[in-house]
Amino acid sequence: MMQLKSHLATILDPRRPQGKLYDLSHLLLFSILAVLSGATSYRKIQRFINAHRERLNALCGLHWRRAPAHTSIRYALQGLDRAEVEKAFRQHAAELNAERAPTASIAVDGKTLRGSFDQFEDRKAAQVVTALATDISLVLGQVILTDQDGDKHHEIQAAQQLIETLGLSGRLFTLDALHAQKKPLRP
Repeated sequence: MMQLKSHLATILDPRRPQGKLYDLSHLLLFSILAVLSGATSYRKIQRFINAHRERLNALCGLHWRRAPAHTSIRYALQGLDRAEVEKAFRQHAAELNAERAPTASIAVDGKTLRGSFDQFEDRKAAQVVTALATDISLVLGQVILTDQDGDKHHEIQAAQQLIETLGLSGRLFTLDALHAQKKPLRP
């Protein structure tokens, strides 16, 4: 977990100096833990941090007297640069991936996320191409396609870009093979 925190520390803090009462890398780490524990809103992230504040303080050597307000969490998370966050997660995944044997297969799959998280840009869906290490269920990286790139041709190009960017050449790949098709093939 502290390895992830060190990568989160590389993300630039978009807040003004007056708004930096809580360290961004710790705020991001605690927000990730909250979401993994079922938090689905900024208020629930704040409640998670408040409920586990003493334990989190002890784990990270902090002295937070209270959890940040949900508005502070929202402001910090919404101001992040998407590319920097992706870079930090890719570096962390690359370190985790380097610790294991490189013989495992990689699944590359594209999905359309309806009711997307990206409602700030008025998108009803987002097309995401993901590379997954199948032996340990580790997401190695993702590429979000733009609205005009949503067809299969661009998904294949995004998969090729993802494989090259992550340095995964020489591996066994499966494309769209994690789930069986709903309609069986007819002879």
